Amino acid sequence: MSAPRPEGTASSTETAAETMARDTSGSAAPVRASVGPPRAIGVDDLEAWSVLHNAVGAFDDSGEVANAVQMGEMLSIPGRDPELDTFSWWDGATMIASSTVSVREAAKDGVAKANLDGGVHPDFRARGLGGEILARGEARIRRLAAARHPGLPVQIDLWNTLTNDGYQELAVAHGYEAVRYFLDMRIDLAVWTPPEPSDHAAEPVRITEALSPHVHRAHLDAFRDHWNFTPGSIEKWKHFVGGSAFRPEFSRLALDPRYPEDPVDAYVLSEEWDAGEIYVALVGTRRRARGRGLASALLTDVVRQARAAGYERIELGVDSDSPTGAVGLYERIGFRPIRRSVEYSKVVEPLRAPQETATAG
Repeated sequence: MSAPRPEGTASSTETAAETMARDTSGSAAPVRASVGPPRAIGVDDLEAWSVLHNAVGAFDDSGEVANAVQMGEMLSIPGRDPELDTFSWWDGATMIASSTVSVREAAKDGVAKANLDGGVHPDFRARGLGGEILARGEARIRRLAAARHPGLPVQIDLWNTLTNDGYQELAVAHGYEAVRYFLDMRIDLAVWTPPEPSDHAAEPVRITEALSPHVHRAHLDAFRDHWNFTPGSIEKWKHFVGGSAFRPEFSRLALDPRYPEDPVDAYVLSEEWDAGEIYVALVGTRRRARGRGLASALLTDVVRQARAAGYERIELGVDSDSPTGAVGLYERIGFRPIRRSVEYSKVVEPLRAPQETATAG
């Protein structure tokens, strides 16, 4: 199972890919009377948020799972103001819906980039909450984008599994279009057969705190030709590698001694969100080192180590149209598709009136 990836990675970017409610009109059905207006998500809400997040992931088969500690780390992502960028809806003591918004630090091609993630508990769908998540999230995104990227239009991205027809109806009804497709892939380690080793692969090295900034630079280079990528800050990178899910023991680097000031040629970085499963969050090879099989060798080593450590599965997500041919690489190692997901986007015009951006935070 998977969970949030650092901003500007190949698939979505920054926050939890929760699923929004089935609500084809956005307001066709009223929210039940006991559900009041939303409030921000706080540290006392983390257990309830985790329960909601996991219920949504299980019902929609998104592969998303996170515990309360990991949900708390989503609140502390650099640049996020939990009081303004998170929303939760409650039925008594039960969190029944939530959403988070983010605007990336860097624009691309004259357009600000934003993500809106939200989920509604399966028992509370078709009551108008999906439309409210979108309306409140879009309003906050426009204010935040106007403060960070004045005058630029804003591309708002949503994500969900391809099989969630209700989500698709909701997105289309609010002006979003499907723009990109992704694959989740898995190896069942009990039956895995390793590929033949490469004769040219570098010796795998584990990531360390000293090497981490070099990996960040390599990542910015490796992904700069990927769809929808924008560079994330070193602060967000540190938040990622310092997270409770990160697993340095199942992360590998290929170094080139010819570049002592910038030695990382390729990297595989892994996390553990679900017991018994390693999730490969990032795989990349910088331009100077492509075509040498480095990423394949590193990933094969991680798979081998995960199997030796007693893990049952290893998963990753990949852009179906990756410019580096990543899908074929993963298939040769032994990964097989298990689900497809889709990213929806729409572009909205910037806010211009000063009073419209006064609460941007």
